[in-house]
Amino acid sequence: MAVDDAEFKAAMSHFASGVTVVTTESEGRAYGMTVASFASLSLHPPLVLVCIERAVKTHDAIAAAGKFGVSILAADQGEISTRFASRSDDKFAGIPVDRGALGVPLIRGALTTLECKVREQLPGGDHSIFVGEVVDARTAGGTPLLYFRSGYREMRA
Repeated sequence: MAVDDAEFKAAMSHFASGVTVVTTESEGRAYGMTVASFASLSLHPPLVLVCIERAVKTHDAIAAAGKFGVSILAADQGEISTRFASRSDDKFAGIPVDRGALGVPLIRGALTTLECKVREQLPGGDHSIFVGEVVDARTAGGTPLLYFRSGYREMRA
């Protein structure tokens, strides 16, 4: 007996998570999207995973480029998350970015940025699971942007 889409979405909305923007560059064009399905996978070697819907442009761009960036957003970056969750053709307009060792765009002001080389692309239903080896990591102080029950939340100390 399968769970229907609405029931599954409601159940998953009860899992609090940080908010990331996953970015890449392919054929001279920047791509990015808000991603909640992100996790640390291994310490040796340093691996992370991101799950990207196969139907979105960022998916094919990551597969073609063989690299991606992860920007873990700060509490004051909710507007950036909303922009990258949209279907806008120019999500980067007016968004300050930095470029790191691999040249992928990274969101300026994020709590953490990671640059990754794709190690594996695995099937995951209507998504692909990209396993990335972290080649650079930068952190800053601050409070994370959290997502819970379909909205942004603040962390209480």
